[in-house]
Amino acid sequence: MELNAPEIIVRNEKRMLQEAVDALIDNGRRGRAVSGKGKHRLKSLSDMLKGKQGRFRQNLLGKRVDYSGRSVIVVGPNLQLHQCGLPKKMALELFKPFVMRRLVEKGFAHNIKSAKRIVERVRPEVWDVLEEVIKDYLVLLNRAPSLHRLSIQAFEAKLIEGSAIQLHPLVCAAFNADFDGDQMAVHVPLSRKAQEEARSRMLSKYNLLSPAHGDPIITPSQDIVLGCYYLSMVRDGAKGSGKKFASVDEAMLAYDRELVDIQAPIWIRMEGEPAGKNDRAHNTRILSPADDGTPRMLIETTIGRVLMNQQLLPPLRYRNRLVDKKGLKEIIADCYQHYTNFKNLGEEQYAEVRAVHGNKSQQEMARIYGSEMTAQQADMIKSLGFKYATLGGMTIGINDIEVPEKKYEIIGDAEGQVTDVEKQFRRGLITEEERYQEVVRIWQEATKQTIVAVKENLNPYGPVAMMSTSGARGNINQISQMAGMRGLMSDPTGRIIELPIKANFREGLSVLDYFVSTHGGRKGLADTALRTADAGYLTRRLVDVAQDVIVTIEDCGTEDGVWLHSADDDELMERLQFRMVGRILAASIYDKATGELLAERNAEMDEDLAAFVASHGVTSVYVR
Repeated sequence: MELNAPEIIVRNEKRMLQEAVDALIDNGRRGRAVSGKGKHRLKSLSDMLKGKQGRFRQNLLGKRVDYSGRSVIVVGPNLQLHQCGLPKKMALELFKPFVMRRLVEKGFAHNIKSAKRIVERVRPEVWDVLEEVIKDYLVLLNRAPSLHRLSIQAFEAKLIEGSAIQLHPLVCAAFNADFDGDQMAVHVPLSRKAQEEARSRMLSKYNLLSPAHGDPIITPSQDIVLGCYYLSMVRDGAKGSGKKFASVDEAMLAYDRELVDIQAPIWIRMEGEPAGKNDRAHNTRILSPADDGTPRMLIETTIGRVLMNQQLLPPLRYRNRLVDKKGLKEIIADCYQHYTNFKNLGEEQYAEVRAVHGNKSQQEMARIYGSEMTAQQADMIKSLGFKYATLGGMTIGINDIEVPEKKYEIIGDAEGQVTDVEKQFRRGLITEEERYQEVVRIWQEATKQTIVAVKENLNPYGPVAMMSTSGARGNINQISQMAGMRGLMSDPTGRIIELPIKANFREGLSVLDYFVSTHGGRKGLADTALRTADAGYLTRRLVDVAQDVIVTIEDCGTEDGVWLHSADDDELMERLQFRMVGRILAASIYDKATGELLAERNAEMDEDLAAFVASHGVTSVYVR
């Protein structure tokens, strides 16, 4: 301006200066973002504040903390539910100040400086001191993303060799963890108050139920399910089938002498009344009582089921049936329900809880005792499942996948029908859209028929069928893709490609089949990634907006509610009786026939009330 430059140059300089100031304050808000070297977008003042990497969220709301570590997780099959395996070198670093103090107290070092030197040189005495120190402390394990409160739980640390953290297999569901390279963070609560809170509220054995639905979240899965399913199977015609034994001990002796197979159906005489929920009615003959009046009965069962019942706590015996994933979940739920009911506990049990946790209300003590007994039962099932999954040696090879002969007949019929539809289209009898819809319908029906054929062709005692029917891994659709046909795929827009994949993985796919099937796979992965990001952002917004909402009263007094109806198909939806549990009634329930009041508005539906209501044939309830 001082040089009296032309107006156009001055205006251009002013514009550039304004753009530079805009970019400094908020880069990219107006026009294109200013880039530096290597085409990297320059960070403006507002960028320093906003977003996940900004000053607020990165440094003020969340900080890096001391006394913490991070490592890959591996399974710890020998751990108890409240334990985790902590690598020695990691534990030494986490508990360094405590170890140094204990070294001085025990006279291994004269002062903190020399204690620090001993720890850094990792002298042999350090490990004994670390073992002592670690007994008094719980550690917190956290797996990101922390989506609910069970994503951070407290464990007793057990020192192990190696560099990976060992995690109990039953807490994986709560953390949504698996062992394909997941990492977890470890934190040490320092103050006495923090340790007490971790022990009373965050210890994994006191967090057995899901906050979402109230069912046990420590349900056994995969190998454990497969082992228990194998153990409780009945194989007709197996060695020793039909033999009768005077007692369980006699039957076990015969098994040890290899006279009876573990899955052979046998008869065993048992004494006493069953303690709790049981299946003794299944093929049972009542015998004359013993001399002292004890009832006796002859039960058809297997050695495997006897072994399984020996690992169940007394109130849960005798279960004489095939146990799958659902059955194991039921055992855990029954155990928790029995032991957390204060009416089922005696003074001896209350004294046990008082000794550790001090005097509390009966309900609170029953909850603590029930959690501990359920954790104990879950560990017993875990060990049993792993043991017999190993001894059973169930594994699959390519020859276990058998392609049914009916498959080729089904495909031939479908091809004939498609040819007829094409003829109708060429004659102008149907439109392009009608032709497409009909072809898709024909192939969908053919796929369904193939699934039925695969199911009928499966050997029920084969490892593939056992894994699927037990709920351990895989389902009939996946088995059908291996032994039947892959069926129809969708293109990137979601439209079904009318050309089906007639081959399966056992026979192998052609180049065209493989190319078509990659569409669906890629779309699935992309959708999952996008959905996860959206769900995370929506959750964050919900939490932020509800930050100042504090619930202070039990009843909000609303008249609104939702109707729960009984479903015709139990496969698709859980029975109404179980869906009612835990809900609050928005309207009273009356017996349709007599008009009798069954449950009042605002009543909380527990298992007993739900069973009572269901027994009166109620098909719909209005709940809040």
